[in-house]
Amino acid sequence: MYKLAPSILSADFAHLGDQIAILEENGVEWLHIDVMDGAFVPQISFGMPVIKSIRKSTKLFFDVHMMVEEPGRFTEVLKDCGADMVTVHAEACRHLDRTLQAIRNCGMKAGVVLNPATPLCALDYVMDRLDMVLLMSVNPGFGGQSYIPAVTQKIRDLRKKLDDAGRSDVPIEVDGGVNAKTVDEVLDAGAEILVAGSAVFKDDIAANVRMFHGKFAERK
Repeated sequence: MYKLAPSILSADFAHLGDQIAILEENGVEWLHIDVMDGAFVPQISFGMPVIKSIRKSTKLFFDVHMMVEEPGRFTEVLKDCGADMVTVHAEACRHLDRTLQAIRNCGMKAGVVLNPATPLCALDYVMDRLDMVLLMSVNPGFGGQSYIPAVTQKIRDLRKKLDDAGRSDVPIEVDGGVNAKTVDEVLDAGAEILVAGSAVFKDDIAANVRMFHGKFAERK
């Protein structure tokens, strides 16, 4: 199951609806939505009104990445805004298990995000709560950063860890610096869902999407 999840952090907000329509027309199924609070990460992005607004115009799967302190505070409002998947940083949750369970109790899928330097053992006691694991391949907070090469081995190690735990059904998502130069490396390591911002929204969106989908087709 390979998926492209374009990050609207890199979209042109003056034409956001039109650009989302182009994604849909070219077979994109997921939309990655980064919510930043200016505390857990340096930047502030956008909040619930934006998510609720675009939910009205698209049926894409909303993959909401919460880069905020104590994201469990927003679980119910995220459901009301139309989120399908909510991923939370292990580093930002005082009670990670409780937060994941709250997301699931609201009928959404739940995922854990790990920053590049956060060890995989952070997942050890929440394996039964996972619908996805998102590995950051840049330090979060800014778009357009370069891929951190050490994350490639981390993807491989995570795939083995999930398989050994009987959770082969849990996909790995990778976010940061994924583009035409790094996509093969990331896929070869075991990632299945790719977040891409500038690599999708810069220049020809349709052509960029076709590049990623072509890479997926090579592996089927």
